[in-house]
Parts: sequence; structure tokens; C-alpha cells
Amino acid sequence: MKLRSPMPELMGETKWLNGAVSNQELVGKKPTLIHFWSVSCHLCKEIMPEVIQLKERYKNELNMIAVHMPRSYEDTDVDKIKKVAKKYKISHPIFIDNALKLSDAFENEYVPAYYVFDKFGLLRHFQSGGSGMKMLEKRINKILAEN
Repeated sequence: MKLRSPMPELMGETKWLNGAVSNQELVGKKPTLIHFWSVSCHLCKEIMPEVIQLKERYKNELNMIAVHMPRSYEDTDVDKIKKVAKKYKISHPIFIDNALKLSDAFENEYVPAYYVFDKFGLLRHFQSGGSGMKMLEKRINKILAEN
């Protein structure tokens, strides 16, 4: 996805956990962080506490959506996803993308991966991998300062 691209429609889910969210509920209100993760990704689990801290720190200023992107057939087990989400205290909406429809719409190939959209729904920052949480927070702060 190129910078300044509009947020893809949040459609094609296998299931939503913690409540479904639509683009109409997100765009125009406040910036949104969408993070991709997988139950089989050690790095995703390792960094998840920092993602949850970000969510808590910016809960009034930033929307957060998780997208579970399976890396293998075993990763498509919804009960397993629920267990891991509970273990890592993921309480924000989780889009389970077993058919990879949203992953394809984002042109995403990585977990973990982070997409930050401004309040108008335009992509302003992308990064992948387990390091760089300080950079992610810096970009979030820059986008929040514009509002």
C-alpha cells in the first residue's frame, strides 16, 4: 500500500472478536492503527505487550484494530486465536482474516505489521517487524498533533 492511500474496507472477515467495526465508524473521527499479527508468530507475541500499552496510552485519541493473518492452516483455528488473544489481553476488535481478503487489500505480507491512518482514513505510516515501537509512537504523535 502506498502512503496516502485510503483505508481498505474492513470486509471479508472469517469472524470478528471483541466487536465488529466498519470504516464508517473510524474515518472522520480519529486516527486508526491497524496491526497485523498471527498466533504462530513468536515476534508478534513478544511485542504484543507494547502494542497493548500503546492502546492504553492513546485510548481516547486513537482507534486500534487487530487483524489476525494466518501463516499456515493451523493458524486458522478460531478457538486458538481466541485463546491467544485472551492470553495477551487483546481487548480491541480483532478481524480474523482466514481467507486473506483484508491482507490482500492491504497488500500485506508481514506479521507483525502496523498501518497508521489519519482521521481522514489516509495511510500515513507503515512498518513491519518487532522493533521500532518508538518510531511507531513518534508517527502516531505526529498524526495526532495535526488534528
